[in-house]
Amino acid sequence: MERYQLEDESSHLDEMPLMMSEEGFENDESDYHTLPRARVTYRRRGIEWLVCGGWKFLCTSCCDWLINICRRKKELKARTVWLGCPEKCEEKYPKNSIKNQKYNIFTFIPGVLYEQFKFFLNLYFLVVSCSQFVPALKIGYLYTYWAPLGFVLAVTMIREAVDEFRRFQRDKEMNSQLYSKLTIRGKVQVKSSDIQVGDLIIVEKNQRIPSDMVFLRTSEKTGSCFIRTDQLDGETDWKLKVAVSCTQRLPALGDLFSISAYVYAQKPQLDIHGFEGTFTREDSDPPIHESLSIENTLWASTVVASGTVIGVVIYTGKETRSVMNTSNPKNKVGLLDLELNQLTKALFLALVALSVVMVTLQGFVGPWYRNLFRFLLLFSYIIPISLRVNLDMGKAAYGWMIMRDEHIPGTVVRTSTIPEELGRLVYLLTDKTGTLTQNEMIFKRLHLGTVSYGTDTMDEIQNHIINSYSQMFLQTSGNSTSSTPSRKSQSSAPKVRKSVSSRIHEAVKAIALCHNVTPVYESRAGVTGETEYAEVDQDFSDENRTYQASSPDEVALVQWTESVGLTLVNRDLTSMQLKTPGGQILTYSILQIFPFTSESKRMGIIVRDESTAEITFYMKGADVAMSSIVQYNDWLEEECGNMAREGLRTLVVAKKSLTEEQYQDFENRYNQAKLSIHDRTLKVAAVVESVEREMELLCLTGVEDQLQADVRPALEMLRNAGIKIWMLTGDKLETATCIAKSSHLVSRTQDIHVFRPVTNRGEAHLELNAFRRKHDCALVIAGDSLEVCLKYYEHELVELACQCPAVVCCRCSPTQKAHIVKLLQQHTGKRTCAIGDGGNDVSMIQAADCGIGIEGKEGKQASLAADFSITQFKHIGRLLMVHGRNSYKRSAALGQFVMHRGLIISTMQAVFSSVFYFASVPLYQGFLMVGYATIYTMFPVFSLVLDQDVKPEMALLYPELYKDLTKGRSLSFKTFLIWVLISIYQGGILMYGALVLFESEFVHVVAISFTALILTELLMVALTIRTWHWLMVVAEFLSLGCYVASLAFLNEYFGIGRVSFGAFLDVAFITTVTFLWKVSAITVVSCLPLYILKYLKRKLSPPSYSKLTS
Repeated sequence: MERYQLEDESSHLDEMPLMMSEEGFENDESDYHTLPRARVTYRRRGIEWLVCGGWKFLCTSCCDWLINICRRKKELKARTVWLGCPEKCEEKYPKNSIKNQKYNIFTFIPGVLYEQFKFFLNLYFLVVSCSQFVPALKIGYLYTYWAPLGFVLAVTMIREAVDEFRRFQRDKEMNSQLYSKLTIRGKVQVKSSDIQVGDLIIVEKNQRIPSDMVFLRTSEKTGSCFIRTDQLDGETDWKLKVAVSCTQRLPALGDLFSISAYVYAQKPQLDIHGFEGTFTREDSDPPIHESLSIENTLWASTVVASGTVIGVVIYTGKETRSVMNTSNPKNKVGLLDLELNQLTKALFLALVALSVVMVTLQGFVGPWYRNLFRFLLLFSYIIPISLRVNLDMGKAAYGWMIMRDEHIPGTVVRTSTIPEELGRLVYLLTDKTGTLTQNEMIFKRLHLGTVSYGTDTMDEIQNHIINSYSQMFLQTSGNSTSSTPSRKSQSSAPKVRKSVSSRIHEAVKAIALCHNVTPVYESRAGVTGETEYAEVDQDFSDENRTYQASSPDEVALVQWTESVGLTLVNRDLTSMQLKTPGGQILTYSILQIFPFTSESKRMGIIVRDESTAEITFYMKGADVAMSSIVQYNDWLEEECGNMAREGLRTLVVAKKSLTEEQYQDFENRYNQAKLSIHDRTLKVAAVVESVEREMELLCLTGVEDQLQADVRPALEMLRNAGIKIWMLTGDKLETATCIAKSSHLVSRTQDIHVFRPVTNRGEAHLELNAFRRKHDCALVIAGDSLEVCLKYYEHELVELACQCPAVVCCRCSPTQKAHIVKLLQQHTGKRTCAIGDGGNDVSMIQAADCGIGIEGKEGKQASLAADFSITQFKHIGRLLMVHGRNSYKRSAALGQFVMHRGLIISTMQAVFSSVFYFASVPLYQGFLMVGYATIYTMFPVFSLVLDQDVKPEMALLYPELYKDLTKGRSLSFKTFLIWVLISIYQGGILMYGALVLFESEFVHVVAISFTALILTELLMVALTIRTWHWLMVVAEFLSLGCYVASLAFLNEYFGIGRVSFGAFLDVAFITTVTFLWKVSAITVVSCLPLYILKYLKRKLSPPSYSKLTS
């Protein structure tokens, strides 16, 4: 640490300071945490602060304080768990139940109402509707206000209730699964939700593991089993877990109760790849201690893939790894809804201002405040209640269109409230495995230094193998001693250049032995599952063998050795057997295995050949780790680079022969290191490294992870659309970089800056400065370095990363993925989209503004948690470019048109009141008002959801069009003001026109102005539409027909309510020519100028898309 302090001091002088602001580089750590935030908080002070949202801040902080007091977070502690004795636990641990619901019986109605009235719009309507119960304020009929509000609430309630009930059913199904619990009296069936810490639970093959357990026993002879972890970390491959040897050795199940033993487990943590604990058996002499690591654990939500397992429960419910790694889903609200909410607030201010002006012009006579309130109610149509109904119906319509689109079959819309978000995305965060790639590996290349074999020359390797093994067996059958001296002479003079044949033989044998793969034989139908791992004499027939391993790369290698003639036929914890092309079985005993870790980047195995008793240490790993271990050579680095450029994942294979004495010495040191409590990993690594010296380089292998169909064009399209793509993956750095290049996420010409691993603040500072000097290069950063940088330099790192064309984060945990999404939202304020396919992507999908799940090989968890679910990555292009664009454009047009509709009628009311000595009398009576917003204009206005400005083919051909959408120009204060001016102009013209033209028969004003109003609205819809659809035409004529019919039947409404007593209009007047020409004249005056303006605008400054379509 001393060294870094010094570095820190010096860096202070010679490096550019990292802070983007003037504060400079402070050395005191505690100071530093507050700096980026301090900039924000000191801006507003005093009264201004209180008005600008201080009160909101105070309220929320009080609420948070209350909530914290109500449910104090219990501190998580390490624990000692006695086997089979839940009652011995000192603490009370959480119940083992899964809960995904948002509400319960009591909070449902208040919760949903709160979510609704949180919106200013709905709260306003509630107040207006309630005011109608006060006789002095009553205007018209109650139903004019309550019917629309009730409808909106009913629709929302029903939608929420259905969703909630589905969640409840899913949870109930999970919580009521039955498991066998082992007690002194034998097996008992117990529900998943009733399992406690300390219980001994038996889990059968293909059953979900109900809570986090330590693995005690298995029915497999080998003492190990496989589990599937796809729902936990998104990896499709099976993981090998090992039972605690002390309990595995017990003769019978019941003996678990006859021993006195306990497990000491660390406190619950987020890390799914790590665990530290000890197992102690007290009643033996001396007491047996065993160290427990990640391979002795069975985490909840994983599935047993082979045999039956018994474990002791250590964490339940909220403390299990899988629950700690999922975040609570938030209610997502689209950006468009927030913008409309802002506009409705502006409208409300306009409404208040208008009412005050009216009362002022009246001269504050009489009970003026009552009049003020009546004016507020009269003009309440400025804020349209139908806005929410129309938008919600529109959203449902977009969802239906997305699901009906035959170009993207299988797409499901799970959250119907945010389809417009698809048109506003700036950042796309994607998972790698299974999303961009298919997660299927294929062996492509074997390089021996002088020769390289590709897919087309694999048959040569096969011939070499067949020859070399047939020669070996000729030698051994001739006389068994002859093989030993030949081996001796060879090992004593290693400098002799070996023939290609023997080098291929060695390389293939190494690949066939150095791995963690187990062949699994599916038992024949009719035979019980017990014979799965029968003895060697079972026919190891090729057709029912499958390979299982913790990484698909390894399976690909072993399948390849099988294809060239050397087959892995059997494997347990202590031995493995290979079958030669001639059908002989070679047996090797496994002495040690050093598993792959992300730090060591390599795996090793020490085997003894049973026939010759020679001990060999094989090793394979990433080129960065292996280059220092193998003997000097001149080709390794260059060839690795070549393969990586082809997008292959490379592994270096090496070997070293050990004598019996060397091995014994190693084994003693290794076992001692494994038992140490402090720095166990370091000591073990040191012992292993003592053997990893001067190894003989055998070969280099290249495996390809195939990309999903059409990933490259899809990414290309998204990049052209101005979307920045970040790849967040749990995979290794090398692999992630490979895929980033081969999928063209990073273009061929771009530099890649690999962020060096940093562990403290000084290193992070230097590394960030190094990165700042690079321009236009992609960033590759590992999860742990990212954590360090975010701790000290969050603001700076995000600012730099946002300027990169592409960012790859590897070795990310599920919570880190979600954290990155939240950071982007906070720092850029832009809309983010996350796309993934495994259980490990769920928290990222839920955190993003718009989550897309792919139904992949990794199960359906991501697609169920997402807002949109697609079947292939390439569909995302059409989803965003076509459906996202249409949804946003249509909703923007629809929202503004509905506002315009309310503004026009309010303007008319204002003109009417001002002409009539500022009387607060409604211009149109009850049904006319309800009819105006519904039956007369609803269909044409709603038909705007069928409008499209660009054909889908064009939108896909020119993804650059998408960039315009992210600027949010379709709905802004500018466009809104234009609509307000149009409304005021039209409303004024209609009312004044009606008053000017009708001096003789004043009673006809209502009929004339209302007719002209309806016609104007229908024409305005026609003016707004960009592409006609036959349903739009139908809607226009239908509405007109409805209106004409109602003129005939509802003529009592077409007088001025209380002014003209009994002056009902006969149909005779409506059918006169004067009526018709006057209405037409007013309509033409109100609409024609707008048509002319629109035509000129199209001619003089056409929008970008019209240039393409002409």
